[in-house]
Amino acid sequence: MSPRPVRVLVVDDDRAVRAALRVNLAKAGIEVTLAESAERALELLEQQPVDLVLTDVRMPGLGGLELLEAMRPRWPNIQVVVMTGYGNVDDAVAAMKSGAADYIIKPVSKQELLVIIERALEARDLRAEVVALRREVKAQWGLPDIVGTSSAMQRVQDLVHAVASTNALVLLQGETGTGKGLVARAIHQLSDRHAAPYVRVNCAALPDTLLESELFGHERGSFTGAIRSHQGRFERADGGTLFLDEIGDISPAMQVKLLHVLESSEFQRLGGRENLRSDVRIVAATNRDLRQRVLDGHFRKDLFYRLNVFAIRLPLLRERPEDIPPLVHHFLDLSVQRGGRAFQGVSAEAMARLVAHSWPGNVRELEHVIARAVILTTGDEIRVVELSDQSLSRSAPSGVLPPGKTIAQVLDDHERQMVVHALRQAGGVQAQAARALGISRSNMHYRIKKLGVDPSDLG
Repeated sequence: MSPRPVRVLVVDDDRAVRAALRVNLAKAGIEVTLAESAERALELLEQQPVDLVLTDVRMPGLGGLELLEAMRPRWPNIQVVVMTGYGNVDDAVAAMKSGAADYIIKPVSKQELLVIIERALEARDLRAEVVALRREVKAQWGLPDIVGTSSAMQRVQDLVHAVASTNALVLLQGETGTGKGLVARAIHQLSDRHAAPYVRVNCAALPDTLLESELFGHERGSFTGAIRSHQGRFERADGGTLFLDEIGDISPAMQVKLLHVLESSEFQRLGGRENLRSDVRIVAATNRDLRQRVLDGHFRKDLFYRLNVFAIRLPLLRERPEDIPPLVHHFLDLSVQRGGRAFQGVSAEAMARLVAHSWPGNVRELEHVIARAVILTTGDEIRVVELSDQSLSRSAPSGVLPPGKTIAQVLDDHERQMVVHALRQAGGVQAQAARALGISRSNMHYRIKKLGVDPSDLG
């Protein structure tokens, strides 16, 4: 089955311009629909699917900018290219800021127009590929919040799947913002305990007395203000998972009490005498080097070995730059789910800037950067201007990219992973893989050739 032709809606109040564009585009194999006004264009958009709208900026009634604004809420994935005269370039710039894919100066050159249309549709198709692959990866791994196809994150996912079905105590190690909380919840969700409670306590956020009460509970009158008995997190997590976040920050006194519980499976409420038992699976996390803290005398060696049964190290974001593009689109999706407006994606220059940054705050910093950019962006694509005040590096610092790799190569590697994955899922059938990625068969063939994908990659 041959791919369908590209469908373009031409909007211009000049009949001669419409006729000339129809002839030139049709000769290139493009299916063309004509509209003499923005109002008529909106009617046609209701009636038939369109890939791209090519519109004049200045027309009687609604102009091209008003058409663009009217389209965005209802047809955010349709690309818009604006046409303008030499004296009205400011209109084109305004259209770009409002979300237009590109602009062209009249009189329109056929070859330049075809290049602009192809470039706009390529950008749309690449965004669709990223979304499709991300959905497939989520479905395959069953870890919807853990995003990344790098070898480092695949290793984390392998370890999560390996340990989830056991009752082994898990120690998650990694800097702040690397996603330890997401991994802890994923372990619970994939375990046999997924229907039971998942309870988290931030050990660094509470002083000893309150932390002991939160973990083990307290009896009425055990301290000033204890007007009734209180069930602790161990009891509340019975049958499920207890996530002890920032375990490396607890005091020596609390280390002794926690070690006792881990060894005996028994505890007492603060002010109580009865020995209580709770069937919990412990997942602990720390951003500290516990081995070094043991050597420094700040952490008990016996507790460390008790915790370090099955360790999983969460990689730094700068160690896996190829995961930045899918993470960016993941955060854009989350913005839509939370009631925000839809974005078509991120410009190539902006994505390169994001990949080049060293990300000292890891994934959490990236999430905050995207959240801020979403607020600042007036168009449907995040551009460099929305990132310019967020202290992002303009070039890749030493050690950010894999050895010998440029930003462009990292992005190409990411695109290649998407194509190979889709082909594997489709059993090597290019037409089926192209449909899964939302692109044409000819587009798929072009990418296979450009990226150097061969049959040996699909084994």
